[in-house]
Amino acid sequence: MTKSIHVICLDCSHATEFTLSGTACPNCGSEWREARYDYRSIARSFLDAVSSRPFDLWRYEELLPIHTPMPDLTLGSGGTPLLRAANLGMMLGNQRIYIKDERQGPTGSFKDRQAALTIAALKEAGVTELVVASTGNVAIAYSALAARSGIKCWAFLNSQVPAEKMREVALYGTQVIKVTGTYDQAKKVAAEFAAQRGFYLDRGTRSIPSVEAMKTIAFESAEQLTRALTESSANGSSGAPLRAPDWYIQAVSGGLGPVGVIKGFEELHEMGLIDRVPKYAIVQAEGCSPMVQAWKQNSRTAVPIASPNSIISTLATGDPGRAYTLIYDALARGRGGTFESVTDEEAFRALHVTAKMEGLSIELATGVGFAGLVKLVRAGVIESDEVVLVNCTGHTMSVEPAVLGKHWAQSVEFPAQPETDPREEGLLSALRSVTQDRFPHILVVDDTPEARRLIVRILQSQGNFTITEAENGREALEIAKNDPPDLVVLDLMMPEMDGFTLLDRFEDEPALADVPVIVVTAKELTSKEKARLKGRIQSLMQKGSFMDDDLFEEIRSLVD
Repeated sequence: MTKSIHVICLDCSHATEFTLSGTACPNCGSEWREARYDYRSIARSFLDAVSSRPFDLWRYEELLPIHTPMPDLTLGSGGTPLLRAANLGMMLGNQRIYIKDERQGPTGSFKDRQAALTIAALKEAGVTELVVASTGNVAIAYSALAARSGIKCWAFLNSQVPAEKMREVALYGTQVIKVTGTYDQAKKVAAEFAAQRGFYLDRGTRSIPSVEAMKTIAFESAEQLTRALTESSANGSSGAPLRAPDWYIQAVSGGLGPVGVIKGFEELHEMGLIDRVPKYAIVQAEGCSPMVQAWKQNSRTAVPIASPNSIISTLATGDPGRAYTLIYDALARGRGGTFESVTDEEAFRALHVTAKMEGLSIELATGVGFAGLVKLVRAGVIESDEVVLVNCTGHTMSVEPAVLGKHWAQSVEFPAQPETDPREEGLLSALRSVTQDRFPHILVVDDTPEARRLIVRILQSQGNFTITEAENGREALEIAKNDPPDLVVLDLMMPEMDGFTLLDRFEDEPALADVPVIVVTAKELTSKEKARLKGRIQSLMQKGSFMDDDLFEEIRSLVD
């Protein structure tokens, strides 16, 4: 049966059949349109149909704007893992934080979905040349898929794109055009070039295949969350067969990802497959946050930022255009959400914490999303029992310069922009110095292995400490006698010898009597128990409510 795919103009509601070449509404000329399907008919057999298919992008072919899926051509895009953030969750006091690991795509980012579906649509339409403007990941994804499909790709990259990403784009045979200017200027040059040559131009959020590809993140996540929450007996949903998260979090540049994901969850809701859509947290780098600024002013229109001031070049889209309005309207008609910004320093810190606590090596742009998660949990916007889904959008890759040789890129020069405020360069300037002249010995005492692991990872993410672990007070006392620590991080409720008794024994040992102690406990202390600790410890922290910053600052104040 032939699939029925319509596009609806978002300005005049005029409906037409979808064609790749039809980039504007024939009635009013608007380029802002949306794909629509026969949702009622598809819903009847959707879950049964997809359950027998491979877990990849093409699993949801009924809701994609293509007649012939091409899984072999597209390198297996989609079907990325969903990971529970056990350690971050413990640190943040929320055990229902999940990570959609889009690093596992063919070229290491969620843009692989966009490239896979668009390239398949181009092949189906007989298109042979493609033009993209990119801050890195889009160009890499399109270049790989274009090479595999025999399509010529032209990539316009602004000069702030890391050289490693430019080299990877060129490695696939794409013609790289370096634009000395902003990303928004690179998009303008790319559009003019495509128009002159008559080539297909990737138009981001205005491109039907691009948006439709991103919604598969919502489809996959709903399936994966349903399994994960059912297995943990924490589903808590109504009678709908699938489960959406309470929050979806993503760092953004132009906003294509959230626009697609929002559409995906809304389609699932329209088909009755989820009982509600999520709240959305859209996170931007503070030095380039036009969406956040507009949100704070309660405006549906974002004012462009002419000169982004962030070292996170892959998020430096100064003009999000109508994408912001689409997301703004979705928050208004759904369950709500927020826009938030984080500093480059916060993003860099989140990158390190995520790597050292969850084993995920993420690019700096992804660090913005995780920094937003931390900020929103700290502020109480995200509650401890809510199910949170964070899009881990990408993993940085590099190509050695010698692989390509010389003359692998052409350049387009733009007039110099007005001077902006001077700032330090390089990622190291964004990281607060935690280097210490000496490496203190810290003894971590807790009978719960997971709690010890969390504290140890927090410490390891901050400095070169010598760390010893003990699972009860008796073991800790023997360790401390043989090798007195510079600091003790102590739980109170333990078998054999609890924390109160260990403090008593420390006072009986001259070498240990003055060792500083931080108590980290899940126990709600009585007034009598608090009195037993008074004057004997430096700090009392509650498990599940302290953050790594809090613990480390307390430690540093004691051992520096």
